[in-house]
Amino acid sequence: MSITLTSAADGQNLIIEPEQVALKGKIRVPGDKSISHRALILGSISKGQTTIEGLLLGEDPLSTASCFEAMGVKISPLNSDKVVVEGIGLENLQEPQDVLNAGNSGTTMRLILGILAAQKGKFFTITGDSSLRSRPMSRVIRPLEQMGAAIWARKNNTLAPLAIKGSQLQPLEYHSPIASAQVKSCLLLAGLGIEGRTTVIEPALSRDHSERMLEAFGAKIETDPTDNRATVIGPASLVGQRVVVPGDISSAAFWLVAASIVEGSELLIENVGINPTRTGILEILQLMGADLSLENERIVTGEPVADILVKFSKLKGCEISGAIIPRLIDEIPILAVAAVFAQGITVIKDAAELRVKESDRLAVIARELTKMGAKITELPDGLEITGTSSLVGTTVESCNDHRIAMSLAIASLAAQKTTTIKGVEAATISYPNFVATLQSVCGMEE
Repeated sequence: MSITLTSAADGQNLIIEPEQVALKGKIRVPGDKSISHRALILGSISKGQTTIEGLLLGEDPLSTASCFEAMGVKISPLNSDKVVVEGIGLENLQEPQDVLNAGNSGTTMRLILGILAAQKGKFFTITGDSSLRSRPMSRVIRPLEQMGAAIWARKNNTLAPLAIKGSQLQPLEYHSPIASAQVKSCLLLAGLGIEGRTTVIEPALSRDHSERMLEAFGAKIETDPTDNRATVIGPASLVGQRVVVPGDISSAAFWLVAASIVEGSELLIENVGINPTRTGILEILQLMGADLSLENERIVTGEPVADILVKFSKLKGCEISGAIIPRLIDEIPILAVAAVFAQGITVIKDAAELRVKESDRLAVIARELTKMGAKITELPDGLEITGTSSLVGTTVESCNDHRIAMSLAIASLAAQKTTTIKGVEAATISYPNFVATLQSVCGMEE
């Protein structure tokens, strides 16, 4: 096995020369990206000090931190074991002197928009990189406008850059057409300073990190799972807290699949968040026949956490659709890799949301795995994958998408011949030490 990182004119390439080496060891994955964002956001708009342990040191949380620093919040360096946020309260954010930049982070842009829209009389502009500027923002702009927000955007108020004039908002009961934690969180954050009840009702339950953390910071939150309803009762006064960020199950997913498809493998992934709104990946892998178990289950800062033991197993195809999709939407690219090595046919449906992520993830993962010999039919809202015995290495592209880059790297471990993954530096968005961890579990020096 040889895993080599090389520099290219347009980024970094990862070259993997496979040899059937079992993956072994104990690893910890980076802090949960969703929880890291929310800890920085709520810490900034709370009164008093918030300490964050285990924060993800990735590009997306850095974007969130830089936006709040530009609005007057003091945040200690994110590369320390304990990040300290000196909260200034919801109403004390300053008008920034320049355009806020969310980088590649849709979470940053969409969640922050709910806060900015409620900053009465203040003016803000926010943009992002070319990928983020092409992602749909109308899904949060329209309900915010129903609350009285004043927002201007490109393409008939659908695309960033955005300009916001803070307004006196009104409470809203919003029936969201999509299950989206970003939409839900945006509106709950907008409702923090409003007298009354702001409610979001979803067609399926999306991840609930915002509800859990808002309650921990002192907001009055009500949830009703019978109709996937979440309500914030304003006005709220948030108080700084100690937050311990668990490992990101979306990052753990790559190792769960890697150990499942490489013969003889056994990995223990420690300190992984197993929030029920995020564990669709575990349920689907178990349905496919994966050999995994939860150990040392516990609660950390309101979030369920466990160590996950995974061993090689022969997988079988299944159908992935319906209400479970929002609970594993980020894991579908790596589940496609699992399906390639599973016996039979796997059908993924109801996942059209993947077409408006950092890349069109359905099209990209289908195209790049097909280059390696996978049998994949692209559907309007998903994929149909016929399992094959093996893949053949070739040159593939990340398309500047972190989950695509890492999924292709895992696929190459069980391929024949050398695979070159172009643009692998995209992985640093959510997993800065991915390559080093890959080398470690394959028995190589970091």
